[in-house]
Amino acid sequence: MIEQLFGSKTRVKLLQLFFSNPNRSFYVREITRRIDEQINSVRRELANLLSIGIISSDNKDNNRLYYEVNQKFEHYKALASIFGSGTISSKDLDKKNSVDDDGDISKVGNIELAVLTGQFTRESGVNADLVVVGDVNQAKINRFVSDLEAKENKEVRFVVMTPKEYMYREEINDRFLASLVKAKKQVLVDKKKRFK
Repeated sequence: MIEQLFGSKTRVKLLQLFFSNPNRSFYVREITRRIDEQINSVRRELANLLSIGIISSDNKDNNRLYYEVNQKFEHYKALASIFGSGTISSKDLDKKNSVDDDGDISKVGNIELAVLTGQFTRESGVNADLVVVGDVNQAKINRFVSDLEAKENKEVRFVVMTPKEYMYREEINDRFLASLVKAKKQVLVDKKKRFK
């Protein structure tokens, strides 16, 4: 039914991918892998979404064209409420390929905050790609990061700190935390509403 409303299955999958990952950029081959659709239909739908203004494109890195959702689009909030909340059935999007749908981060310990930034959001101002705050099992976080590296096919720089360490860094206006606050990021867990 949603495909009929929005024109095509590929378009629905693209909207789900972009609105579920609002601060993340993707290149075409990565998108085709994640949504499991033919590259020609993906390119056609990307062109449609670009022309409407729902997504934007940028080719700063390695001459690759990256796409991400345009958060200034006039109907962004309405579309985010439809596509960003995971209301579309899991068969519409191959969830095992989406980082933020991977519930394993909650299994590494008592997580207060988990944020993707750095290479995930093409943010050069932060010296980490994954920041986790909580009481964490070191073996489990190492396994989680290894799985993430395998899935993303790239090395992931990560920082883990206790809630006490995070509070201390906040008090002393730590440069790393200041860069994280300003950075483009995708919040996976935020129990204390630090980034809301």
